[in-house]
Amino acid sequence: MTTWNLHFLNARHAVTRHMAEIRAAAKQAVALASEHADVPDFDLVIRALPNGGIPDWGVGGHAPSPGVIEVTVNPDRYSDAYLIRTLIHEMHHLMRWDGPGYGKSLGAALVSEGLAGHFVLQVLGGKPDPWDAVRPSSGVARQAMNEWSRLDYDHARWFFGRGDLRKWTGYGLGHKLIAEHLATAPEDSAAGLAAAPADTFRPVMRRLLAGEGDDTPDEVVESDAADAKPADAGSPDADKN
Repeated sequence: MTTWNLHFLNARHAVTRHMAEIRAAAKQAVALASEHADVPDFDLVIRALPNGGIPDWGVGGHAPSPGVIEVTVNPDRYSDAYLIRTLIHEMHHLMRWDGPGYGKSLGAALVSEGLAGHFVLQVLGGKPDPWDAVRPSSGVARQAMNEWSRLDYDHARWFFGRGDLRKWTGYGLGHKLIAEHLATAPEDSAAGLAAAPADTFRPVMRRLLAGEGDDTPDEVVESDAADAKPADAGSPDADKN
């Protein structure tokens, strides 16, 4: 059984009107996720901001370190359903933190986000979340293959559209990467792959390249930035990155 503690940053009472709903939704999310995986013990921190969370959702979260989920809500747009989806995404990051970690390289980030998105589908069914449904532009898989091992990759460029790539490209590519793997290994699941090393999926990226008509050997780009900080792990909100 998962032990989890709920912490409201609520000295100014911004989230008071939703506290009961948040408690119930968080309890439901833990129960749903626990039907598919052993969710690690964790602390859940909730704060409210007038424009917090993903604009259309009013909720956004990330898992910055082992055993911690931080969620920001917009009290005027709060939704139980979106909080549950966000928490289930982040619970997969918790599982991964207790295994190989979120990862410091682009390839690791793609795998971590792709698995978290597929865990949401495993638990809740339905359609992918909007960022996971983004279709990467032509040539993006080649760029990702070339930068797979880089520790100094630009997380904001790949995942948040701060640069030349379409917003949420990394989420869409990671989702596609894991979908390709699951299509050829139906016995696997996002929950079961929580501790899988990122390089397990490197051949899958090569298959994606071949499917795009590009099966030339990839240029392996390594980085000496051994002290690079790991990217934040979570659904795309405005509080991190």
